[in-house]
Amino acid sequence: MRTWFPGLRARTEAVLSLRHPWRYSPPAILAGSFLLLIGIGTVLLWLPVSGTPSLTFFQALFTACSAVTVTGLVVVDTGSHLSPFGQSVVLGLMQLGGLGLMTFAALTLMALGGRLGLRGQRLVREATDQTSPADMLVLVRHTALLALVMEAIGAGLLSVVWIPELGVARGLWFSVFHSVSAFNNAGFALLPDSLSRWAANPMVNLVITALFIIGGLGFTVLLDLWRKRQWRTLSLHSKLTLAGTLVLCLGAWFLVIGFEWNNARTLGELPESGRLWAAWFTAVTPRTAGFNTVDMGGLMAPTVLLIMFLMFIGGGSNSTASGIKVSTFMVMLLATRAFLRGRQRPTVFRRAIAVESVFRAQAVVMLSLLAVALSGFLMVVLEPGLAVMDVLFEAFSAFSTVGLSRGITGELSWPSQCVLMMLMFMGRIGPLALAFSLARPQIPKLRYVEDHVQIG
Repeated sequence: MRTWFPGLRARTEAVLSLRHPWRYSPPAILAGSFLLLIGIGTVLLWLPVSGTPSLTFFQALFTACSAVTVTGLVVVDTGSHLSPFGQSVVLGLMQLGGLGLMTFAALTLMALGGRLGLRGQRLVREATDQTSPADMLVLVRHTALLALVMEAIGAGLLSVVWIPELGVARGLWFSVFHSVSAFNNAGFALLPDSLSRWAANPMVNLVITALFIIGGLGFTVLLDLWRKRQWRTLSLHSKLTLAGTLVLCLGAWFLVIGFEWNNARTLGELPESGRLWAAWFTAVTPRTAGFNTVDMGGLMAPTVLLIMFLMFIGGGSNSTASGIKVSTFMVMLLATRAFLRGRQRPTVFRRAIAVESVFRAQAVVMLSLLAVALSGFLMVVLEPGLAVMDVLFEAFSAFSTVGLSRGITGELSWPSQCVLMMLMFMGRIGPLALAFSLARPQIPKLRYVEDHVQIG
């Protein structure tokens, strides 16, 4: 009996795992944990102690979804409609939503490692580019430490500006709230015009942009920098992310200056030094911070298209940012260059990119384009009275969890706001969930005869 029962138990567990593989599926656990967090946040925000009596359940749901997915789109002003307790709830949701995605894979391995088995553990490790459970533990520990240290430093520097202006209590709360919001790339602000009144302030511009750029690089890149500290020894992923981030930030900065320098509704109303700061902030915030120091509704059409493009790219993998990710964009560019040069594999920094990575990048880009296009089309149908550009801007912002808006979020009908919530949720969990599903290559059992299809 003692020898038979364990065998029966093992066979039963094997059968159950085959019949219900979704029970221990990392994407399913990820989606469920985020939905649970959104539900808890909605209930807390709907409590009378959290906001004004006019705050509806749907508004609380939208705010909770935006905070957990670190988006920043709002249907009510966070500073005036939410009490200090409600603002604290939003802060907690931003922190859990931002760091939760970065540490989810590690927590999955630690909590479910015994149930997943060797193949499941390998799947989790490959999806997060870690090599062992010990590395996953290091990832969790250093992620939490880095977040707390960076947020504390950011709050301290911001308090130098805001405590003299707003008083000790309010200035300190502003500093802590915006520091957490920036590092987690959430974009929630406590004023209706975000950070517009400090558009020309060097301290606010430097601290806020530094926080969301660092948070958006991805912790695997930051950990790689900390361990190796030399460019030549960094991993290919780190080099692509850092190089892509630098080129995108500087290139967008120059373009915004060119497009908006004399625009009276944005940069034109500021002194010259203030224009440079506001242009820098506008260029880097779409990836995917969501703060703004100029009126998004006053931007020129070329700038709007540029921001939509930057929002779609997003930040780094395994970061607090979303979008298709910088490394994905770089892989697609390199694959295109390789094809134009007649090479079979893309190469960069004396390394060849794996074909599997190219296929992953193609899948992420295609699925993301389909999600944004279909959702944007649906919102255009639902909102015939609004400009198409504004509606599509909202869709890109929601999917990339940016939070920038041209001022129409509160004017949208509830079906369109539901579409935005769906986009925020998809955009936040989609890339990692897809990485989990594509992490392990499937070996085909049959090899078919190749044939050519006309392209272009």
